[in-house]
Amino acid sequence: MPGEDGKGYLSRLADEMEAVQLRMGTELLGHADALLGNPKAEAGELRFLANRLVEALRDALRVADSRGRRLPGLDEDESGAFG
Repeated sequence: MPGEDGKGYLSRLADEMEAVQLRMGTELLGHADALLGNPKAEAGELRFLANRLVEALRDALRVADSRGRRLPGLDEDESGAFG
């Protein structure tokens, strides 16, 4: 079947989206370090940061889950651990 080798259009698109999500998560960590190091950070800023961190973690777990499903030899319990 076309695309099963991970080199089809949808696989490449998914890889690119995953790379963007992980890069954004990495950048967010830098902002989090700076904000959390600021003793004058306001509650609203911290809530906003917490929400963005939750989104980034959800994206990272989705990437990990997706990649896990593509690895040979994983049983269903292992591949669905992040779902």
